[in-house]
Amino acid sequence: MESQDNSAVTTRTTVTTKTVASSAPKPMSPFAKFRQLDKQNSLSSQSPPNSPKTPSTPTTPSGAMGPMFKFTDPALNRRAATVKDQLLQWCQMKTKEYENVKIENFSTSWSDGMAFCALIHHFLPDAFDFSKLTPQQRRHNFTLAFRVADEKAGIAPLLDVDDMVAMRKPDWKCVFTYVQSIYRRFKNEL
Repeated sequence: MESQDNSAVTTRTTVTTKTVASSAPKPMSPFAKFRQLDKQNSLSSQSPPNSPKTPSTPTTPSGAMGPMFKFTDPALNRRAATVKDQLLQWCQMKTKEYENVKIENFSTSWSDGMAFCALIHHFLPDAFDFSKLTPQQRRHNFTLAFRVADEKAGIAPLLDVDDMVAMRKPDWKCVFTYVQSIYRRFKNEL
């Protein structure tokens, strides 16, 4: 605006902004995180058909070729062709004396929580009384195994109890990954 004496009039405008906090996203379960990461990894690291890398031979997180871990027991190395088979046989050997536990795969064999409890109990026998567990108490079995593994052995609870209870056929990759962490923790113990 101009006044009649040709002097300029200055007008100031003050703008106030307000930041509104958005609602935090719903926390994602460990199982859902694993699936998301698995999907991202499979999309970002598509191997050529002639690549020596296979889904059954995990590699190091940096992408370098080679297994994430090696079995030091020569008997396991002779009997099993892949890391997955070796880990399965290790689990079978550690749980062979346990009632209601028959490990044949990394999916349905773990669906009632008894295999997790047997594997943890093998290494931590004073942590709980395995003889009082039943396959029908699935939620209790998963909760017990994951809690004892976390509290007494420092094994991160990569699986979610609710996810495991909801599925009769757990995703073998999720179970395999968690069992690997159990193996890494106890591999040097009988």
